[in-house]
Amino acid sequence: SFFSILAAPVFAAGSDDGSSAASSTEASYADAKALVAAGKYDEALPALEVITKDDPKNADAWNMLGFTHRMLGHMEESSQAYLVVLTINPNHLGALEYQGELFLQTGKPDQAKANLAKLQGLCGDCEEYEDLQKAVPAAGV
Repeated sequence: SFFSILAAPVFAAGSDDGSSAASSTEASYADAKALVAAGKYDEALPALEVITKDDPKNADAWNMLGFTHRMLGHMEESSQAYLVVLTINPNHLGALEYQGELFLQTGKPDQAKANLAKLQGLCGDCEEYEDLQKAVPAAGV
């Protein structure tokens, strides 16, 4: 984000005015997200756990944590993380998609279809809807 670009030099200089905490979390989240994008889930997991502990209302970090757990085969932890996201923001598009994919992977196609219907109502043909829509038939549902 634009803010993190501006705040980075302040953080690098070791500022202790409290603004560094937010920029540090943003930088850490960006780093963790890059690790996830690179498929380095084992490396991203501890960073995401720290971020969600330090910033428990960060729905995007919880969503990425759920995705990372799912990619590592930790289905229960993934499910719990998505529930946290959807408690923070019941209309979080990414969490609805990823939770729907988790439902497909864990034999809950009706719940996946419910997430798909909610996504269609929220955003029509957005990327999250289209991705989950493709996953439903691919899962043999």
